[in-house]
Amino acid sequence: MQLAVKDAGMKPADIDYINAHDTSTPLNDIYETEAIKKVFGEHSKSLAVSSTKSMTGHLLGAAGGVEAMIAIKSIYEGVIPPTINLDNPDPQCDLDYVPHRSRKEDIETAMSNTFGFGGANAVLIFKKFKK
Repeated sequence: MQLAVKDAGMKPADIDYINAHDTSTPLNDIYETEAIKKVFGEHSKSLAVSSTKSMTGHLLGAAGGVEAMIAIKSIYEGVIPPTINLDNPDPQCDLDYVPHRSRKEDIETAMSNTFGFGGANAVLIFKKFKK
């Protein structure tokens, strides 16, 4: 995430929304939460984060592409998708995970995290097009 922000010539505070890789597994969710806090610092407290796997399930090889499109669509529609079924979050996963309901919000920049087996990881950043 840190390298993606740097490569995009941005600052962590420029990111409005993260479509997290979160798989609803304890280690993955805790580690991703900790990484977001480390990269985004104070901004992580006000950053909207959701896991669309809560709605689609884990699509394995298709997950990254589908979640990238969801991040793009969130910018286009101005809607942050929810993390559904987030009834008992781990206390260590204490970010704004947009529980249960989508949120209308102007999103200029979204990040999509995809972490694969064997360390095949990708972080994409999308920005609203301005004419």
